[in-house]
Amino acid sequence: MKKLINDPEDVVVEALRGMAAAHPDHLRVDLEKKVIYRKDAPVRGKVGLVSGGGSGHEPMHGGFVGLGMLDAACAGEVFTSPVPDQMMAATTAVDGGAGVLHIVKNYTGDVMNFEMAAEMADADSGIQVRTVVTNDDVAVKDSLYTAGRRGVGVTVLLEKIVGAAAEQGRPLEEIADLATKVNESGRSMGLALTSCTVPSAGKPTFELGDDEFELGIGIHGEPGRERRPMASARELAQQLVEPILEDLPRKNGQPVLAFVNGMGGTPLIEQYLMFNEVQTILAKADIQVARSLVGNYITSLEMAGLSVTLLTLDDDLIGLWDAPVNTPGLRWGA
Repeated sequence: MKKLINDPEDVVVEALRGMAAAHPDHLRVDLEKKVIYRKDAPVRGKVGLVSGGGSGHEPMHGGFVGLGMLDAACAGEVFTSPVPDQMMAATTAVDGGAGVLHIVKNYTGDVMNFEMAAEMADADSGIQVRTVVTNDDVAVKDSLYTAGRRGVGVTVLLEKIVGAAAEQGRPLEEIADLATKVNESGRSMGLALTSCTVPSAGKPTFELGDDEFELGIGIHGEPGRERRPMASARELAQQLVEPILEDLPRKNGQPVLAFVNGMGGTPLIEQYLMFNEVQTILAKADIQVARSLVGNYITSLEMAGLSVTLLTLDDDLIGLWDAPVNTPGLRWGA
């Protein structure tokens, strides 16, 4: 195992210490509880946004803490859910009197622990908490980590859009409804060309031959729909986009946001090449790409591969997407 680490047991805390050192003007980090906070949280009168999950998917979620996105992110161990005490601490710390929204990917541990934290926050402090669970992955209905569909690429888009709405001062119920709308309007699918190596395991999670790829992979290395022979970028894009379009809620004429996400080990030259293929497929289907995002936003350590997410847009969603954001992982207009 070749990794830039000291001790596998200290990876998460040492990375959090590095984030705190790199972004002192924007973030504060509780190293004991492993929670990353927006520097000015809580913001009085603003709905607080809390997310989190296992580490190893950076910049999600800690890299999306800041103006226009999250108020706090809880970091679990690599590919392991944070615990309720972390989520409870984050919820309490970011409550500015307008309530808190939990943004949770549909993985069993995350859902269970965030649910417990919401109950604790209500019982201990009377904080109003609403929850949205993202489940946009069309690859499989159930996996090693989930009951139902997995939460993947839409999570980033939702955090940005809902974060902008919170900055506008919209109330908790409206923001929770907006989060549900975004989740229901997006679909994703990914593929892997290689496995990744979890530091504590010291060896690849799975093996793929030089002439194989895994279609429908999860962000923790979960198996997808099937293992297939390697193909051209054009063919791979087709195999990702077609299942998404078959399931995407969309009326004729509605534009989309197209998101090509690298899994950590795929260079940007290949990601942009794939975006071109995705855009070409959509153009042939007479679907306008009104907004786009390309890059490493939800990774799986050093896995080579990528995912495609399509989100159906309307004027409100476009305006919220375009609103200023200033986080370590996403920044424009601020």
